[in-house]
Amino acid sequence: MSYQPPFTITSEILNLVAEISEQVGRLNASALNASPQLRKQNRIKTITGTLAIEGNTLTEDQITAIVDGHHVLGNVRELAEVKGAIAAYDALPNLQPGNIKDLLSAHGLMMADTLVTAGEFRNKAVGIHKAGIVHHIAPPAHQVSGLMADLTDWLRQSKDHPLITSSVFHYEFEFIHPFSDGNGRMGRLWQTLILSQWHPLFLALPLESVIKDNQQSYYRALEQADEEANSTPFIHFTLSVIAQTLAQNAPVNAPVNAPVNAPVNRSVDIAGMKTTEAILALLESDPILTRQQMANVIGKDIRTIARAITKLQRDGRLQRVGSAKTGHWEIVPNNKA
Repeated sequence: MSYQPPFTITSEILNLVAEISEQVGRLNASALNASPQLRKQNRIKTITGTLAIEGNTLTEDQITAIVDGHHVLGNVRELAEVKGAIAAYDALPNLQPGNIKDLLSAHGLMMADTLVTAGEFRNKAVGIHKAGIVHHIAPPAHQVSGLMADLTDWLRQSKDHPLITSSVFHYEFEFIHPFSDGNGRMGRLWQTLILSQWHPLFLALPLESVIKDNQQSYYRALEQADEEANSTPFIHFTLSVIAQTLAQNAPVNAPVNAPVNAPVNRSVDIAGMKTTEAILALLESDPILTRQQMANVIGKDIRTIARAITKLQRDGRLQRVGSAKTGHWEIVPNNKA
């Protein structure tokens, strides 16, 4: 192995690797995969997040409509970006992270309708500019092929934990900036791919959505790694995001050892209902449902469910009886609302 990216495995990084490994063990991949609706919703959150980082303004609801095959009005480029991201993420299970041809193919899918040179390494100089200030000058174009060959060779041979190698690859990829456009979304896509080779759970987790929620910290970690000529700050950031994502996707209001997707009475017809009405219909059938279980059945993310529950409580239509872990929901009759 000729190339060795510079990074240091600190005690904080080791602690995060241990914490994430424990979280992965608790959050059963088969349970997540057993819910197609949850998997779909997380994929939509992933696509919304990774494109929003690049300035795409389409909402989660609009992207859901596109995924469902509905016509959506919007900026032509932004719509094309969504379709490209859908195609690239759909292809993930069939790609190999250490294969350059797969990387180029994924970029071709991601940027098919927005970039003439989609699927090709850049042939000109590029840099990252913000507010007229140059933040990063990428290596010369004639070095890109060699640098990417070295990086993928290192990835294939590295003995480090995939949590670390995926983070290092992500940073090194952004440093090289191998494409004329789409580098940010491709770096995030490829880290997800590397992680999914370690554990398929990561194909169902919206890491990119959490990165979007921490966008400024993401940029700062990249810049700090540039300044130190060492990817350690970026490794720490990405591992923190992974830990946060796993925590957010853990069961809510459920015993520690309860399955993520415990059996839910799905005989209730919630099609076409508003989120608040769907929640009431589900709870009338089963008042001990968790927020996560409601999100899985209704097909909304857990934050949307939480906001809807708060509105129902504020409107006097729903109340919680007992503790968060052992209590239940009680629907307030209309004459008391």
